Amino acid sequence: MDRSVYENMRRIERTHWWFCARRRILSEELRRMDIPSDARILEVGCGTGGNLGMLSHFGHVVGLEPDEESRAYAARETGVPVVGGFLPEPVPEFEAPFDVIAAFDVIEHLDRDLDSVAALMRLLKPGGRIISTVPAHAWMWSEHDVVHHHKRRYRREDFVALFQKAGGRIRRMTYFNSLLFPPIAAVRLVKRGGKREGDDVVPAAVVNWALGAVFGFERILLRMGSLPFGVSMLVVAEKPACG
Repeated sequence: MDRSVYENMRRIERTHWWFCARRRILSEELRRMDIPSDARILEVGCGTGGNLGMLSHFGHVVGLEPDEESRAYAARETGVPVVGGFLPEPVPEFEAPFDVIAAFDVIEHLDRDLDSVAALMRLLKPGGRIISTVPAHAWMWSEHDVVHHHKRRYRREDFVALFQKAGGRIRRMTYFNSLLFPPIAAVRLVKRGGKREGDDVVPAAVVNWALGAVFGFERILLRMGSLPFGVSMLVVAEKPACG
């Protein structure tokens, strides 16, 4: 991504409604994964480190990030070690495989998405799991995707197939950001090909709180099952145990 995107992420990811509510949703999903208390966790594409603190509640975390300035900032702000590397290669050598790998809105940036998922699967312990999110629906493509250097938005079947082809077993598949899906989709379609939508700016406090409350409420809905539509998708895939 461009330097300006990383710098803006650093400014807003701890207060913007989307980042804050998404962390609450992801934290709930992680709790349901029955992660060992001493789990080794890798976040790939950790950017400026907005998720590292949340992940640290679940085990010993390492970040992987290709951007040098973001690596340094994330490590300094969170105290979590962050190493350099790229997907699908070169991926650094780690001292042991991981119980959990998190790839939050990362795979859509990669030219070789299947090779990258396969590389992550090799870093997992047998029985370990990848939790990954991506933007959904190619028809929602907009200037937001261009600015963030997305290569694609995913169809459900294509996203699931990535993990199956890489040898994973799907344990969870759901859409999310569903309650706000109608207005977000409408705005994206109306402004397609136009200027940036302004969704990379923290709105007024009351609006920021209200949007975060609506989006964050989905963590309650997701306890009851998968959601049938949404702006984004989430998959949990397991590496089969040996033998």
